[in-house]
Amino acid sequence: MLTTDQRALITATVPLLEAGGEALVRHFYLTLFKDFPQVVPLFNQSNQHGGTQQRALAFAILCYARYINELDKLEGLLETIVNKHISLQILPEHYPYVGASLLKAIREVLGEAVATDAVIDAWGIAYGQLADILINAERKGYAAQLAAEGGWNGTRAFTVARKVAESAEITSFVFRPVDGGPVMAYAPGQYIGVYVTVDGKAQKRQYSLSAASNGETYQISVKREPGGRVSNHLHDHVAAGDRIDLFAPSGAFTLQPHDRPLVLISGGVGITPTLAMLASALRAGREVHFIHAARNGSVHAFRDYVDTLARQYPQLKRFYCYAEHDDQSPAPHAIGLLDRELLAEWLPPSRDVDAYFLGPTAFMRAVKHNLRALGVPDAQARYEFFGPAEALQ
Repeated sequence: MLTTDQRALITATVPLLEAGGEALVRHFYLTLFKDFPQVVPLFNQSNQHGGTQQRALAFAILCYARYINELDKLEGLLETIVNKHISLQILPEHYPYVGASLLKAIREVLGEAVATDAVIDAWGIAYGQLADILINAERKGYAAQLAAEGGWNGTRAFTVARKVAESAEITSFVFRPVDGGPVMAYAPGQYIGVYVTVDGKAQKRQYSLSAASNGETYQISVKREPGGRVSNHLHDHVAAGDRIDLFAPSGAFTLQPHDRPLVLISGGVGITPTLAMLASALRAGREVHFIHAARNGSVHAFRDYVDTLARQYPQLKRFYCYAEHDDQSPAPHAIGLLDRELLAEWLPPSRDVDAYFLGPTAFMRAVKHNLRALGVPDAQARYEFFGPAEALQ
């Protein structure tokens, strides 16, 4: 248990983390991978090279230090972390590796004059407290997965039942369990973990479930990322009939039932989790405004699917915005960027809506800012990151 003095020491590190938290976290990852190479498969190395993982962890550590006396304010962040950990099968035995590396990095980056024994002791206890919170929550999550009909822990073997090109960049994979049993139901917006071996190295990734839950199969829709080790492996080397290991569905970003109009806003491959949300909301009779932004028609996935739903459900209004239009694909509703003026035109007249938005970080930052400016309550504007969570401020 942290003492009052130790809490004060943690709080005093906030300015240091604000100034150099990313550098500290970068050193932490180098230390972790060097001292404990067995944890490398748990991390997306593309996020490491791009710096997103470092920024995300720096943000999380800063939040934890800032609210060390008000941990209830971190409930949303902790729930997101727990769900991502569950989807990657993070286990209690992994936490000591992270703790040892974090304390070592604090000492080496801040120096002994700043990172005194008292500071290190305080952070050691604080980390142990955080680890206990996460481990206990994850234990409950694993138990719920195992108890659910069709649920499981660890990996489960699936067969690729179908592989379908949805656009020039996005391909869908439909998985059916090898054992022929049912599969765990999931909430619209959740994702599954994929476990593959690429060039002899184990890799784990999370992909949104892009179709409504049916108890028999799972569908993900994967964008081919330049240099993406797993996405390119799936596109180029995984075919119908192949086997693949999956982790059970997880994720805190889920569609909440309500009778308010629903606004789904996506950019690029951010469309994938909105598809399950869209199907669920339409079945429930909700009014839906579906807004999608893409570079052009060739990379716009699922347009025919959404158009078909719009013909079946009169309460669905859909709007497409392309950065450019080449006249070789159906015209969008607007050309350019999805700005505030377009959102104002495409939102329902009342701003008392539930808005869910996903896409590249810059896109989400703009959407969040514009929704607030247009009068959508912050509590009713929800978003999720495909990779590590970052601040949208």
